[in-house]
Amino acid sequence: MNKLSVVIITLNEANNIARCIDSVKTIADEIIVLDSFSTDGTAAIALQKGAIVHQQGFAGYIQQKNKAIKLASNNYVFSIDADEALSDELARSICSAKENFEYKAYSIHRCNIYCGHHIRHGLWYPDKKLRLFDKRTGYFGGLNPHDKVILAQDNYIQHLKGELFHYSYQSFDEYMLRNEEISTIAAESLFNTNRRVHWSKIFLSPLWAFINGYFLRLGFLDGQDGFVIATHTANQSYKKYYKLKQLQKNATHKIHWQNAEL
Repeated sequence: MNKLSVVIITLNEANNIARCIDSVKTIADEIIVLDSFSTDGTAAIALQKGAIVHQQGFAGYIQQKNKAIKLASNNYVFSIDADEALSDELARSICSAKENFEYKAYSIHRCNIYCGHHIRHGLWYPDKKLRLFDKRTGYFGGLNPHDKVILAQDNYIQHLKGELFHYSYQSFDEYMLRNEEISTIAAESLFNTNRRVHWSKIFLSPLWAFINGYFLRLGFLDGQDGFVIATHTANQSYKKYYKLKQLQKNATHKIHWQNAEL
């Protein structure tokens, strides 16, 4: 059977890391945790659970994950977030894939859990992710905070049975706070790539996000949770593009002031 490294990046994940590590023990030949100097005991818990812990200041989701896979001693890696855990069926599927690793990359379905409820519709499900791959042919790219695996070659991606459980938010307030953080990071990432946004997108993008998630993707079947998720997905989209527009506006004003001083 081939060997597999499980890689996890952490920052103050004491409430989640033990569950995450316990869920991957049957598939992992080594567990690498790249911790960003957590202050809540995350690193100590990971060490107690048998992980190899490295520490590095947080440089961004994409940067941290690429560093983590470089620390892995095996070619095949499975990247999992600290607030995620494997279902038993997914663990069995990965163990089966390890017998020969016929493919260079494997995708999975992620089931998001909001306030203790499994979300089965809308934009949150099925949340398809590519997490198991040969690091010689793949790396993390995209724009923070929404990282994704980029394959260096046009490789076929095999889908695995089972689900990756994502324990997203335990309360409405936590969801609101995280929405604010994510929209800020996303806006800054877009700004740093010189992405421009028209005022129309600030309003049309959230509208489409709500219609798509709540109606077209049947988010209403998740009841009140479905409405909350669709609403705040739209709100996150609005905040992202509004903050991007403000960054562009501030940058333009700065240039004008600099020119005036000359």
